[in-house]
Amino acid sequence: MDSAGLRAVQEPLKDTYRANPREALVTLRASGQLDEQAVACSVATGRELAMAGLHPATGGDGSLLCSGDMLLQALVACAGVTLRAVAISLGIPLAGGTVTAEGDLDFRGTLAVSKEAPVGFSSVRLAFELDTGATPEQVQTLIRLTERYCVVYQTLAHPPELTMTAGLAQDSLWGVPG
Repeated sequence: MDSAGLRAVQEPLKDTYRANPREALVTLRASGQLDEQAVACSVATGRELAMAGLHPATGGDGSLLCSGDMLLQALVACAGVTLRAVAISLGIPLAGGTVTAEGDLDFRGTLAVSKEAPVGFSSVRLAFELDTGATPEQVQTLIRLTERYCVVYQTLAHPPELTMTAGLAQDSLWGVPG
């Protein structure tokens, strides 16, 4: 895709969102099914089911996806798509490249071994290795705008309000639905 093609796809959307900002508000959803036997949850990705389970550092055997890895993969995917779109939009040549993310976890937190150890990533590093003839200034612009417009990066950098609820399934064996 070139700059004109990207503009042709996005400009009508931008015009709609300028005219009616409510049209830009979209609720994304994900759902999963708890496994009845294993410590696992299958997540519908839109293309196939992804089966997530325990990381080996928490007792898993490594055969199932780790949700921490999936979070880093979502960051890599979003940052890569965002950087590519920015490069196309600005006409910055980009023949390819790689995006990597790594994050540090202290599993004592998630296993309740230490109340002082945090649950979750204590740091995340995102790196790009770009195959480009762009100037250093253009590369800095790509990185700056990718940071600014990458949804997953910004969500991690500025966490949203989170809520958690629970209810009983209608045919629950453990209680009478209220």
